[in-house]
Amino acid sequence: MKDATARPLRRDAEENRQRLLTAAGELFAQRGLDVTLNDIAHHAGVGVGTAYRRFANKEEVIDALFEQRLDEVADVATQALDDPDAWHGLTTFLERSLRMQLDDRGLTQLLNNPQLSQHRINQARDRIAPLVNAIIDRAKTQGALRPDADGTDAIFIQVALTAVMDSTREVEPTLYRRYLTIFLDGMRADRGPLTALPVAALNTEQTHLTMTPSNTRSRETYARGGDRVEVLVHELNDDGPLADR
Repeated sequence: MKDATARPLRRDAEENRQRLLTAAGELFAQRGLDVTLNDIAHHAGVGVGTAYRRFANKEEVIDALFEQRLDEVADVATQALDDPDAWHGLTTFLERSLRMQLDDRGLTQLLNNPQLSQHRINQARDRIAPLVNAIIDRAKTQGALRPDADGTDAIFIQVALTAVMDSTREVEPTLYRRYLTIFLDGMRADRGPLTALPVAALNTEQTHLTMTPSNTRSRETYARGGDRVEVLVHELNDDGPLADR
């Protein structure tokens, strides 16, 4: 959150800041987050000293862009919810959000990299997860989506397909669309008898934990129905292991 007492930047300083953010967005899209503030300054056509006056480090640049990228994904999800055909809304959301990640490597890393800072992971969950859950629920209510589907399934479909995207980008960058079609065919409710899913979906909190940096979570094992079950928990969580919800 910005300091309410901070003075607004001079016009030239604000223009340089916007040039740096634009340059960062372009570099992140092309190369992912593994660029330096020096790279960003060079791409923006400003001096390195100017870049460091506007941003102390690359993390501040990422923070400045992160909320903007979340807004873009949230807008796509909101448009999907406004679609009167819930199945079309669901498929359009997945297609558009994946296409955004194909075009912007930085966006993929911002949304799917568990090594990013915890506050960004929390922001992504709090903004996007309720929208995705609503998209899934509408499709089930309209009878288009298999009734055992869950909002977290849509999240893991994207995680899986961005992995395909990364490994085939130089050979066939749109190959992920083949597997998206296979996933979607398996999710439809009108494809005849459904095969029972062998494993239950993770709930939202468990999904969030998989996106949490490994140094802030751990595993605990407890007994359930005679079996030993291993679950992810926050290391500083006083509430004990997460049970199925």
